[in-house]
Amino acid sequence: MIRTITALSFISLITSAAWSAPLGESPAAHSEVPDSLNWDDADYEGTDLDEIVIIQKNSGIRKLRGSAFNTELMTSAELTRAACCNLGESFSTNPSVDVSYSDAATGARQIKLLGLPGTYVQMLTENIPNLRGASAPYGLGYIPGPWMQSIQVSKGASSVKNGYESVTGQINVEFLKPQTEDNLLLNGYADHQGRVEANAVGNLHFNPKLSSALLLHGEHNFSSHDSNDDGFADSPKVSQFAALNRWAYMGDNYIVQGGLKYLGEKRQSGQLGSHAHHAAAAQNAGEAGATPYIIDTHTDRLEAFLKNAYIFDHESNSNLALILSGTFHDQKSDYGRKIYDVIQRTLYGQLMYERDFGSMHSISAGLSLNIDDYRQHYRLTHNAALTPTRLDENETVAGGYVQYTFNYDSHLMVMGGLRYDHSSRYGSMFTPRLHARWNIADWLSLHASAGKGYRTPYALADNNYLLASSREIVVSPSLKQEEAWNFGGGGSGDLHLGERKLIWSAEYYYTDFRHQTVVDLDYSPQMAIIREIGGKSYSHSVQVEAGIDIIADMTFTAAYRFNDVKVDYGRGVVEKPLTSKSKGLFSLSYAPMMGLWQFDATLAINGGGRMPDPGDTAAWQKRYKAYPTLNAQATRNFRHWSIYIGGENLTNYRQKHPIIGAADPWGPGFDSTMVYAPVHGAMVYVGFRYNLK
Repeated sequence: MIRTITALSFISLITSAAWSAPLGESPAAHSEVPDSLNWDDADYEGTDLDEIVIIQKNSGIRKLRGSAFNTELMTSAELTRAACCNLGESFSTNPSVDVSYSDAATGARQIKLLGLPGTYVQMLTENIPNLRGASAPYGLGYIPGPWMQSIQVSKGASSVKNGYESVTGQINVEFLKPQTEDNLLLNGYADHQGRVEANAVGNLHFNPKLSSALLLHGEHNFSSHDSNDDGFADSPKVSQFAALNRWAYMGDNYIVQGGLKYLGEKRQSGQLGSHAHHAAAAQNAGEAGATPYIIDTHTDRLEAFLKNAYIFDHESNSNLALILSGTFHDQKSDYGRKIYDVIQRTLYGQLMYERDFGSMHSISAGLSLNIDDYRQHYRLTHNAALTPTRLDENETVAGGYVQYTFNYDSHLMVMGGLRYDHSSRYGSMFTPRLHARWNIADWLSLHASAGKGYRTPYALADNNYLLASSREIVVSPSLKQEEAWNFGGGGSGDLHLGERKLIWSAEYYYTDFRHQTVVDLDYSPQMAIIREIGGKSYSHSVQVEAGIDIIADMTFTAAYRFNDVKVDYGRGVVEKPLTSKSKGLFSLSYAPMMGLWQFDATLAINGGGRMPDPGDTAAWQKRYKAYPTLNAQATRNFRHWSIYIGGENLTNYRQKHPIIGAADPWGPGFDSTMVYAPVHGAMVYVGFRYNLK
């Protein structure tokens, strides 16, 4: 018997998603790709499904119009369009998020959203704050790509539920869940530069309610490359092992999820090849300062979380939830003879109650507690005779919030929230936030948001990559808490052009800082001053995007973004350095033969910008020009596995001299932080994915 299921019927079978969003919010608000088709065997007993016809397939990036927030959902379909070895490499096809290197020596990366650094983006894993403080410089590499089920990118001030830290937005990562059907996933990757990775994910059901999953990751660089022959490795050699064991109990009224994760990483970069050998020979001959310049970073990180929820009434969605998490981060770094060692311990807890009052009204209220403790030892010069300085910093923040949501049949949604927090370092904080969406028709949906955000600066933990230079690092005492307002709005919709559908969006955001801590690289080429600004600091960001199916199975997307980011270091308002003013992104995806093949290509045109003031040294140009990068991948899909081959930066554009003064890293002119473009050329990779359900 042949049974054909239409697209509408097919979608109805997969709308049941695992519990992972904040309790009390509609599934549409934080939806994610379902892990399985939740068939009820009794309903289909005796029915043979020899054929399933899907009229329309979902795109890899979706705007969530059922949410009051401006949120993009990146599904597993989007994450497999590139190798996506880790979180930092998952945004190559995303027009909203930029990922760039902080310097040309350590491999530290940072996200940029709305033209501002990733320190103003609240990072979440399964809606729990994470990757804060000391983990921020390398944290994008701490989440393996094959572990991720989806990524949610929310722009502007976000919900008050997750705290006061979101200024430009939130990025939430959902991991693969143990409560899906029994599953084994294997992934392997290798590139021509000597990097090899392997991942394994498996889950087991002990009974219909209790399940567990084990996620493993390992990577290693077998070689180093110096494509511009400046004596320094283009990228660090990284060896990393990570393991996550998580459990889930999905009862009728009581739900609990918990997990424990360990990560160990070693990364080494610096001088190599003949340059290192010459320096070592000179050192043996007794020449002063001739030691090879090596950067070593060793990290051990332990994370644990526990999420409990009790549902009192399913009809009104009345529930009480308790979320607990803890992190231990131990990082030891050597930059030549400079030292930065840090142990960060964080405890987080949240108690929340939510309830719906009819179909249009809901309320959420909660209490939270966050404790951060930093133990730091550092030496900011190459004078090995100096004893490292110890600096202890800690903060305890207790607070509460209330949030009300009005939802008129998913056509008009208004969400208002207010939270109060008290910091042991800065005192009281009031955080108001407001979101609204009006779904007028399929072709037009309007959204707007306004809200405040705060952030506690940790000068060395946030910016320890600056030690990979000869700049004197000067930190102003008693840094104030950062504070900013964010306002934004826009529209999106679907336009039907004959048999084709054009998906479009346009948005504008304005961020205005009341207090901001900046790294002033303009004051002197020999100094990096971490201090509060003496004047204005703001960002305007405009983005337009459109996507259309050119022919059957071929989708084309184009996006353009313009950023106007200005800051006053006390000498007048200037462009923020190392920040591109614009970006154009063009993406083509083609999946012929019922998806047996998948071809993807993404061209990005990164606009020019301003470099930090070189002063009288003339060691670099005052501005940099626009440059292109091209990524492409071809995938062959089989029943349970797929193989892929691809390339990154196929335009082979790279910054010619990313390290200033590379010939004399011990001298006063050495600086690896003047990075605005890729530091390595074209890279080719191959890999496979195996998925047995």
